[in-house]
Amino acid sequence: MQICRFYLPPGEVRLGAIQDGMVYDLTSTGHEELISMEALFRFSARPGVDLLKRVKEALEALPPIYSFSHLDVAPDPSRPHLLSPVDSQEIWAAGVTYLRSQQARSGESTAPSVYDMLYDAERPELFLKATPDRVAGANDYICIRSDAKSNSPEPELTLALNPKLDLLGFLVGNDMGARDIEAENPMYLPQAKVFYRSCALGPAITLAQTVENSSDLNISCVVRRGLEVIFQGEVSTSRLKRSFRELISFLGRDNRFPNGVFLMTGTGIIPPEGFTLLEGDLVEISIEGLGTLRNPVCYVPQG
Repeated sequence: MQICRFYLPPGEVRLGAIQDGMVYDLTSTGHEELISMEALFRFSARPGVDLLKRVKEALEALPPIYSFSHLDVAPDPSRPHLLSPVDSQEIWAAGVTYLRSQQARSGESTAPSVYDMLYDAERPELFLKATPDRVAGANDYICIRSDAKSNSPEPELTLALNPKLDLLGFLVGNDMGARDIEAENPMYLPQAKVFYRSCALGPAITLAQTVENSSDLNISCVVRRGLEVIFQGEVSTSRLKRSFRELISFLGRDNRFPNGVFLMTGTGIIPPEGFTLLEGDLVEISIEGLGTLRNPVCYVPQG
């Protein structure tokens, strides 16, 4: 079972459920807890709520309105399409959580000991990655920095957490970054990581109760330039050094998320040295059982 947001012409945003390849309009039920992602996240934090059961109950009274493939298309105001699953939530990210990530970033940095120390430290690297307006959904444009020489995708399993930081589900994420800017000085991390459309999430949230083994999911990434595949890689979440519980625990320290929050868990897929995305490339990230997130690439719009 998956939860999505989608656009319905001439200008409505709806909350949907995806089951067996078909999309159901949860917003049409009129139930307050099913009108938006924020409402759903808040509802799930109430004592005794079984979110999967509640969604299934709603589906019993609803006919499907679209196939998922009908919505999994490039955004167009004249036709229905998927939106990012974010309406009012912050997106946070963790770094150096896979062994390969630590090795790559140590090699790139002028201060490699910083990443070696971080990998072995008790406290993980966590940072505010994006606000809702900086997030791209499925098939929408992601951006690269014009002042960077090495823009890279970072495929990541992402956690959807309610206001109590209970794990609601999983989705595909792309934590875009400018590797050369971060490598120049670790203090440049915010500039390397946080900019317009530097984050993509989607295509939908797969409810945690329906994922059998989140600790061993295959993540793959393919970058296409025209008809040519210029990069591909894969990794399993079994390579994560830090547990979800550990990352969530540190995220919640002295912090609060009244509308819920998304947490990207780090990447284990690192393009080779010298690689950079260019405008017009297509990034495809797939996670076993969660779907595929496709995003074309452009430069950050100026003005």
